[in-house]
Amino acid sequence: MPVLSASGLTRTFTTKHGPVDAVRGIDLTAERGEILGLLGPNGAGKTTTLRMLTTLLAPTGGTATVAGHDLARDPVGVRRVTGYVAQSGGADPALSVREELLTQARLYRLTARQAVLRAEELAADLGLTELLERRTAALSGGQRRRLDLAMGLVHRPAVLFLDEPTTGLDPGSRAGLWDLVRRLRDTHGTTVFLTTHYLDEADALADRLVVVDRGRVVADDTPGALKQAHAGSADASLQDAFLALTGRGPAPQETAPVAV
Repeated sequence: MPVLSASGLTRTFTTKHGPVDAVRGIDLTAERGEILGLLGPNGAGKTTTLRMLTTLLAPTGGTATVAGHDLARDPVGVRRVTGYVAQSGGADPALSVREELLTQARLYRLTARQAVLRAEELAADLGLTELLERRTAALSGGQRRRLDLAMGLVHRPAVLFLDEPTTGLDPGSRAGLWDLVRRLRDTHGTTVFLTTHYLDEADALADRLVVVDRGRVVADDTPGALKQAHAGSADASLQDAFLALTGRGPAPQETAPVAV
């Protein structure tokens, strides 16, 4: 059974100009230990889909389950088994790395001793041990993203949602985060649900890609299969396949920023 499953997921917003159908019946699944990438042009419904699956936005229709918990009937259960790393991050700049990790652990009802042990474990695993006493406001971009990831993993979630996790990172930090995501999959069997505007990132990192456009799924397959089917060769660029599917680019940027 898939660890994540959505069927007919919809979301309609009411505006002064009338209803806007942001998501029009999304069907998708993710297996345990799979890295699933969600791609789409601006306005395709990616963020709305992500916000619904993480209980931040109630669906207008459809159903979804996450690690056995129903999105509509058991949102608290969904939150207990998921981690969410937002694009903007969520660390308090006034706290140290240690204080932030302990706070997150206690919010997830770990005991005081469990929180200390988990904070030290995550710090060692994510290269934060030397930074535990540093204020989060003083961290570099790459260090802050590693802390964001640690905060999302403090309760050992079955499913980790990453929203544009490498935006603004230099190439070295970006590659390091890719390695961490792969390690989560390979070592812990964590399912990772990833949104990104960087097509090279999606191609390199995702086991499978779901492409959405205008609120609907237009393709669902491995990166190689999508390139073969829509760009003529498994060695073609994912950009070519993406344009063939949607007729539009994914975002203002199509490649990661280069450090200077």
